[in-house]
Amino acid sequence: MINSVLCITGYSGSNEKLCYWRTSSGYEVDAIIGEGRIAIEIKSVEEIKSRHLKGLKGFLEDYPKARAIVVSLDQHPRILNGIEILPAKQFLKLLWNKEIV
Repeated sequence: MINSVLCITGYSGSNEKLCYWRTSSGYEVDAIIGEGRIAIEIKSVEEIKSRHLKGLKGFLEDYPKARAIVVSLDQHPRILNGIEILPAKQFLKLLWNKEIV
């Protein structure tokens, strides 16, 4: 999944960098695109619950305008606590159609 994000950011011609985010207290987010423009967390669970969103919630405190996305094995897209939950297949389709980046 991260490889796909890396490919798209590299091939898009954008100068935005791809990195991860981690606090000293242990909150982390798997992929950050640009200067906090998009935050992506990848979870291999069938249903995202509020407890899976700790890292993104922490990130949104510092970057409240960021687009926050969790990619998971959920069956349907939804919004939980203002964070997009996307099934992996749908995320990849949107990513390759340049609707994420």
